[in-house]
Amino acid sequence: MSNRGAFITLEGIEGAGKSTCLALVGQLLQQAGRQFIETREPGGTPLGESLRRLLLDHSSAGMSSDTELLLMFAARSEHLQQKILPAMEEGKWVLCDRFTDATYAYQGGGRGIPAARIQILEEWVQKGVKPDLTLLLDLPPETGLARAGKRSAPDRFETEALSFFQRVRQAYLDLAWAEPARIRIVDASRPLPEVQAQVSALVREFISSWR
Repeated sequence: MSNRGAFITLEGIEGAGKSTCLALVGQLLQQAGRQFIETREPGGTPLGESLRRLLLDHSSAGMSSDTELLLMFAARSEHLQQKILPAMEEGKWVLCDRFTDATYAYQGGGRGIPAARIQILEEWVQKGVKPDLTLLLDLPPETGLARAGKRSAPDRFETEALSFFQRVRQAYLDLAWAEPARIRIVDASRPLPEVQAQVSALVREFISSWR
């Protein structure tokens, strides 16, 4: 695995600007001459995208928290085996919109599922695979939801109460404080040029340090 590609993830609540920053990171990797793939969670594979539709659709309102958690990891298992790991083994970098940190934040912080239960699934499905760098785009939920509301009709998660997203944000910050070397906080409440400058600096530093 010494020549494997790096695994970079972007995390954050709705409206944090992940799509814009994902495109920027892709440009930086391209400029650095790195081969990479872009993907997302839940999703990334045909099965994963089907599960994504199931998870985000309003017809799934009332889904139990445990079902939601298991579907997330079912999609992740397929994603790892079919897309992420093969790409990394080929030496390609993987750039992913959300990964397991989102599960700890949304199903853990938001839904209240104990982290220890999520960890059991993480160890079973991932077998030690974790992102090498995670950019956490952090901003107050009120700001993020206001931005997201202008973008598109809300999905099943986006219709949750503000208190849900406050718990999600706090769970994300707790993860970042627990793993400061991997999870780098970006102040996404700043104007876009400033956010992009923060992202660029962190990604360039990471690219230059990658073995």
